[in-house]
Amino acid sequence: MIITLAIIFMASTFINSAKAVDPPYQSDIARLSEMLGSLYFLQPLCGINNNDWRTQAAKLISLERATTDREQRLTGSFNKGYQSYATTYRSCTPSAKEAMIRLLKEAEIVSRYINNQFAE
Repeated sequence: MIITLAIIFMASTFINSAKAVDPPYQSDIARLSEMLGSLYFLQPLCGINNNDWRTQAAKLISLERATTDREQRLTGSFNKGYQSYATTYRSCTPSAKEAMIRLLKEAEIVSRYINNQFAE
């Protein structure tokens, strides 16, 4: 019994160590993807169509050379950002405009942080 438990433990340790490890900036890039999804919803709502945030998110994910799992999680973050504002806003309000401004500022800060800390 003890030997069986030891074998299961060693096997699970080996299997878990074989999984891909997220980069240290995973939470930051997931947040950036979420912000892009939010902007993808809000800007057209307010009549601003100067950026295709969906294309930008796709480029970001492509440049990451993410595993299928990470790609799905980053896409999920984008969709979460889109859906969170889609359930709140039906028209462009002062609050929606303020949200866009804040999202753009935060996205700039996060993207600079990722670049400064982790770019090669």
